[in-house]
Amino acid sequence: MAMASINMDIGPWRSINDGVMGGHSAGGMTQSAEGLKFSGAISLENNGGFASVRRPVSEDLSGATGVRLQVRGDGREYKFRIRQDAGFDGVSWSAGFASSGEWRQIDIPLDRFEPVFRGRPVPQAGPVIPSEIRQIGFLLADKTAGPFALEIRSIEFTGPEDAAARE
Repeated sequence: MAMASINMDIGPWRSINDGVMGGHSAGGMTQSAEGLKFSGAISLENNGGFASVRRPVSEDLSGATGVRLQVRGDGREYKFRIRQDAGFDGVSWSAGFASSGEWRQIDIPLDRFEPVFRGRPVPQAGPVIPSEIRQIGFLLADKTAGPFALEIRSIEFTGPEDAAARE
């Protein structure tokens, strides 16, 4: 049993796309029959090339050791991101995963997340501190123009007992 499931309500999700730096990509979160859908179109014009969504997290995740996603996509490589503050800009911890046309369960240990700032590594930021997780999100920045869609059925934070159950 996961220690914390994220509510699949559309309300708290916000879009942050490359328009913040002059790009023309569009992306956002919508409610879907299965849960949520992160979709839009990537444009490489004007040094653009990314779309992202994020939401605040209020759950106590202090015992978390990983993230479990149920997703179905378009074959593109997405990133799941974690932030340890409520700010708009700053370091985020990022881990990539491949999507496919089939529903997949993706398990990502927290120690696989890498700290980045605007796409550049920030190794001195250290590992994810589960009790400090304040925001989560999805990012697409695969340098490929065109439409995209990732369906998300569930987002769960897992603990050590879940890792044992996977063995």
